[in-house]
Amino acid sequence: MADRLKGKVAIVTGGGRGIGRAEALLFAEEGAKVVVNDLGGEPDGSGKSASPADDVVKEIKDKGGEAVANYDDVASVEGGENIIKTALDAFGRLDILVNNAGLYRDRMIFKMSPEEWDIVIKVDLYGVYNCTRPACMIFREQRSGRIINTSSEAGLGNMGQANYSAAKEGVIGFTRTVARDMGKYGVTCNAIRPRAATRITDLPELRAAIDRAKAEGTAMPPGADVILSLPQPEKMVPFIVYLATDEADGINGRTFMVSGDKISLYSEPEEIKTISPKQGDWTLDELSAIVPGTLAAGLVNPAPLQPPKV
Repeated sequence: MADRLKGKVAIVTGGGRGIGRAEALLFAEEGAKVVVNDLGGEPDGSGKSASPADDVVKEIKDKGGEAVANYDDVASVEGGENIIKTALDAFGRLDILVNNAGLYRDRMIFKMSPEEWDIVIKVDLYGVYNCTRPACMIFREQRSGRIINTSSEAGLGNMGQANYSAAKEGVIGFTRTVARDMGKYGVTCNAIRPRAATRITDLPELRAAIDRAKAEGTAMPPGADVILSLPQPEKMVPFIVYLATDEADGINGRTFMVSGDKISLYSEPEEIKTISPKQGDWTLDELSAIVPGTLAAGLVNPAPLQPPKV
């Protein structure tokens, strides 16, 4: 069924490639006018190009839709404000904001530079704030709006991605609070943890190694099974677009894993075990005696000590 979003205006940051591109195209198919934002940089944030955003805008227009490009950097306050302004200047309103722009600079924490930390936090976390704040000013006045934030399963813990994991799990906390700030104005804010083949997950080096193994008939490289099982972005965006519809007005402050035909609702954190002293405050001796059989019972170290490599 087309035209679920007829008359709506949507912004998709990072809309020039991967998941963002697929989102922008489906929004347009459903009748929305789309602002395709993309700085056009590489996955690590280097470089810039107008081509990714322009190409998606052309695809939408060739199919009879309406779209404009924007090349601002979400990492700056001015960039976020300009992205929102683009929607107002081009289409006179804003109804949907998809915060999808992101990058990565993977490194073990003991090797990660301050610059590698900063650039990921600036784009993947600050960028969500920089666009959401001015959008919420509009949504509050019109008493309606949809915000969908792109988080990641890396936020649950992923080796070598302390910067990316911190930013993406920060997006989850941000989502929960914006949902509470804006819910009374008819605005919803939800987050997704996508599982799809993108420039961040489908790394060129690994893909090249997979192609060589196929051509030579040799063993697949480590991680190949994960990459080969990931669905293309087009397979996962229908649920994201659904969250932007009027039908989803009761879904607010929630997090979903989306991957092809599998969609999962994540539980919200809650206290699962509690201990209290019989009287007064805990002493270290009491804790040493009680914690192993209570709070720590059944806990497994996800990264136990390993012998040094020789």
